[in-house]
Amino acid sequence: MSFQVFGVPVSGGVAIGRAMLVASSRVDVAHYFIDESRIESEIERLRGARNTVASELTALQRAMPSEAPPELSALLDVHLMLLHDDMLSSATRQWISERHYNAEWALSAQLEVLARQFDEMQDEYLRERKADVEQVVERLLRALARAPSLVGSAAHGARDFGGEDPLVLVANDIAPADMLHFKGSVFTGFITDVGGRTSHTAIVARGLDIPAVVGTREASRLIRQDDWVVIDGDAGVVVVNPSPIVLEEYRFRQRQIGLERESLSRLRHTPAVTLDGERIELLANIEQPADAAAALQAGAVGVGLFRSEFMFMNRAGDLPDEDEQFEAYREAVEAMHGLPVTIRTIDVGADKPLDRMSISELRHEHALNPAMGLRAIRWSLSEPVMFRQQLRAILRASAHGKVRLLVPMLAHPREIRLTFDAIARAKQQLADANRAFSEIEVGAMIEVPAAAIILPVFLRHFDFIAIGTNDLIQYTLAIDRADETVAHLYDPWHPAVLQLIAGTIAQARAINKSVCVCGEMAGDTDFTELLLAMGLRSFSMHPSQIASVKQRILRADTRQLAEKLEAILASDAPGAAYAEALRAAACTSQVRAAGSAVGA
Repeated sequence: MSFQVFGVPVSGGVAIGRAMLVASSRVDVAHYFIDESRIESEIERLRGARNTVASELTALQRAMPSEAPPELSALLDVHLMLLHDDMLSSATRQWISERHYNAEWALSAQLEVLARQFDEMQDEYLRERKADVEQVVERLLRALARAPSLVGSAAHGARDFGGEDPLVLVANDIAPADMLHFKGSVFTGFITDVGGRTSHTAIVARGLDIPAVVGTREASRLIRQDDWVVIDGDAGVVVVNPSPIVLEEYRFRQRQIGLERESLSRLRHTPAVTLDGERIELLANIEQPADAAAALQAGAVGVGLFRSEFMFMNRAGDLPDEDEQFEAYREAVEAMHGLPVTIRTIDVGADKPLDRMSISELRHEHALNPAMGLRAIRWSLSEPVMFRQQLRAILRASAHGKVRLLVPMLAHPREIRLTFDAIARAKQQLADANRAFSEIEVGAMIEVPAAAIILPVFLRHFDFIAIGTNDLIQYTLAIDRADETVAHLYDPWHPAVLQLIAGTIAQARAINKSVCVCGEMAGDTDFTELLLAMGLRSFSMHPSQIASVKQRILRADTRQLAEKLEAILASDAPGAAYAEALRAAACTSQVRAAGSAVGA
């Protein structure tokens, strides 16, 4: 049966493939592919976990007091029976051997299949046995968590399915770190029940340049394993089991999008200069050192934001030490061949938590509102040893190329002072150890309204500033940007947001301090001309967005829109005022072009 699911469009394009569901669990589950040589060892991990759980259940039965109700012993018998049932054990092994899933993912995939089968049973008693299956799977997952795994190894990444159907990933939610593990993988698109346009899962999806729809609420419950799915990442529509006619229409759109992208790619070596001669700096946002190659390929003139926190995620508490960080930063710096690399200190918290075994997560995992809690620079200052470790690694990398340091979520003058104290101490420690480093520029992220309001304080201390529009919008409008229930209130066109951005750019330019926008607005072509009119001359975005933004820049005249900026910012509906200004500018350009033709 064909039907549609609607959500929030977060990454454009069309993806067509079979649904691959990731079941949610109370136990954190890693999802990654294993190569052919590790299939048997992964099945052995699964077998070992099953034997461990069987021993636990048997021990519970033996230790059961005589006065315990007989139903309890019968329940343990049911769990033991389910543990060895082919519908669970054999089918899970099949996921590993045929799909190359790791054991945890295979278990969660098979749980999804079994849960649907139980839901469809007519008998109420049998339907309620689904809870027993869930409890057995949870025990197995916990046992696997205690066993060695391939997390963090070369098991992650692409694999060849030998011509099998393309796949789209469907889940209640996908952790940003898991999204990174799917880079270059077989998944052609993503669908989640939760999330908003600027949740980090959505940002990474755009970064992968893969169509994605989030905030669908029910997709993971309505879509079945291996259903044919079309993701319309521009409209926010998911079509399940489409008719042949609908499927062909979307395949035609896919081909069109491919041709458009090929045309845009020809601009990658063209300098980004506006019609009125303003040279614009187009930088890249990256998450891993390997992303530097894509930045250069896209024509970026540097890295405007290296999100270092992704190096710390999904590591089961084994966080990177100074040397490991240094090697990663050095790799990125050297890959950019002398172009600048701006490394942001770790920004964890909110929708980017560390693994629960990590240092601070244990203390704040139950925070009522993690977006307002211990995150970014607050977390770093609360972990001074780890913070100085990262600072030393970044400073050491500066000896191998042009490095700039960026500090996220600063709001208080005291935080500024403590940050520079930490940098000074890290430098002294390196000097005492005879470690090479260079003097680097230090910048502040302006993403808290308080920072924008007291910007002169920041400009006195920092060499440059970067505007993080995602969080600036979130905190200005008091909206959790990962919550789909308030996604409609997340409004980058809000007058307060635009006035904060425009004021920040103007104040920095007035004293010749470098200012860059590195949030999602930088890569959104709907805002390109507006940001240019505000005076912005440095944009940082995912490499896949550079070509389309450059195209807009090459066609823009900053003087025309700058004349209308004051009226746009003063409007109750700046989006509509901006659209009208763009139309007027286009008409003026056409009239001038026609006049020139007549004169010729």
